[in-house]
Amino acid sequence: MNIQTQSWLINRRHALKALGTFISLPMLECMLPLRAAEKAAAAAPKRSAFIYLANGVHSLNYQITTEGKDYQFSRSLKPLEKHRDVITPISGLHHPGALSHHHGCINVWLTGGKMGPSDRNTISVDQKMAEITAPHTRYPSMEVALTGSSLAWTADGVQLPSLRRCSEIFASLFEEPKGGKLVQRRALRRKGSVLDANLAEVRQLEKKMGAADKGRMEQYLTSVREAEVRTRRADAWLDTPLPVVSDADRKRTNRDIAQTMAGDYFRTVYDLMVLAFQTDVTRVATFSLGGEGDAFSIPEIGITESRHQLSHHGGDAGYMEKLTNYDTFAIEQFSYFLTRLLETKDLSGKPLLGSTMALFGSGMCYGHSHGNANLPLVLAGGSDLGLKHGTHLDFNKKAKDFAGYSLGADGALTTAHYQVCSRPVNTDAHMSNLLALMAQRMGVETDNFGDSNKVIAI
Repeated sequence: MNIQTQSWLINRRHALKALGTFISLPMLECMLPLRAAEKAAAAAPKRSAFIYLANGVHSLNYQITTEGKDYQFSRSLKPLEKHRDVITPISGLHHPGALSHHHGCINVWLTGGKMGPSDRNTISVDQKMAEITAPHTRYPSMEVALTGSSLAWTADGVQLPSLRRCSEIFASLFEEPKGGKLVQRRALRRKGSVLDANLAEVRQLEKKMGAADKGRMEQYLTSVREAEVRTRRADAWLDTPLPVVSDADRKRTNRDIAQTMAGDYFRTVYDLMVLAFQTDVTRVATFSLGGEGDAFSIPEIGITESRHQLSHHGGDAGYMEKLTNYDTFAIEQFSYFLTRLLETKDLSGKPLLGSTMALFGSGMCYGHSHGNANLPLVLAGGSDLGLKHGTHLDFNKKAKDFAGYSLGADGALTTAHYQVCSRPVNTDAHMSNLLALMAQRMGVETDNFGDSNKVIAI
């Protein structure tokens, strides 16, 4: 998470001195005239949360087979039925760059990048949003991952670190930095001095660099420019009092939960995300429920196998039943998150869910064969941002040659459905089209994102 140590921060004076004319600062909130700043602050906050479920789902029990407003909830998605009016299940999307391998699906889920061995990842949509929201919040974004790394990637293709322990997440958001403000500022100055010396050496080397090295140096200087902006903001926020957290909220969130109590852990992280949005310390959050190769077990509901193990079920009925139970369990916790967003008011007294878009899903559909087409996705909330829910959006059925889902005599999906999950039915239906929509609703001025070819309408 980029909200804990702030080790990337540098001092503005040192950065400007070292970089000279390379730096051209963007307009910061603290540079605005008073009336303009008040107008910007008065704008209603827009928020986004992204929740990732590794290894896909048991697609035969997850897939909704009817589209439009009168769709019937599948077995796995039943916990979301009470939220029908504020959610949109989406079928048929895929990431073209993720079709060659499975363990990198999590890496491109929010970037729309490619996963080849020589490919460098691109910025994730949450960080694109953070560029817009960061001037108004204490922290640009919040990254949580139960295991493995975060979902967030910078413009330079660098993966942001994440936090796991709930007490650490709480401390990073709502407690003073260790040693106090003066110690924090002295540490920034020391880091700035080191950076100053490094940049002086770089300026000397630049004259001898070839085209490739100059390209790498431009990436480095871009990072420095971003760090300078973050330094200015972080320094200003050090003098701003932390939000007051009630005893009830502190008791609910400032604690650690054993990994064997997954439900309690999930709900506590969701409570932390709700509290972060409610107090406006950040407006962008990501939560990974585990990586593709290390997704954990849930002994509290009788699942001792890892999610990765269950996803490679090989047709074993017991494993498939447990995978369905795992899917349903994870979706129950997401439903809890939506309920908390609905019942929690923001600073203006309106329910958080209206101003918060929440995307739940996976970078695979059928984990047994690493099928990463027809991604399982549910978009929720954001009615104040113009989203209209209540339907199942099915891009498979928009494809000309799609004959319909393979149903048996009993009306249930047959194993022929796995083909839909392994190869895109609608090759034009990119998941980045959805990410582009969400970016626009957050205020990002762009016509596309990642490998998008059209912005989805919801």
